[in-house]
Amino acid sequence: MADSYITTVTEKGSIKISEDVIAVMVGAAVAEVDGVGGLTNTVGNEILDLIGKRTLSKGIKVTLEDESITVDVLIMVSFGGVVTEIAKNVQKAVTSALEAMTGLTPEVNVHVSGVSFPKTRQ
Repeated sequence: MADSYITTVTEKGSIKISEDVIAVMVGAAVAEVDGVGGLTNTVGNEILDLIGKRTLSKGIKVTLEDESITVDVLIMVSFGGVVTEIAKNVQKAVTSALEAMTGLTPEVNVHVSGVSFPKTRQ
């Protein structure tokens, strides 16, 4: 991610929060939602494993403009879950986490890109 910051000016100075920090907050919030099978992105997970790039922020795009935050989250839902319910729960969790940690209300777009199935033992 680029070195973009959301800046809040106070009477004692300014506070800058990196979009990388916001992405980690979002990843942690998404991980707590039941029915989310994982975060996804456009690069194959196997390739990311090989180059060591799997982080909490994969599948998360943060856009900062002035004092507004737009978050796009790409998730997989667990098989058997209600897709719209899980997506709404992700929106609520991300919104609550970012409001609590930054004081700003984000726009949260959830993109469901697949379904994850439980791994079977052989």
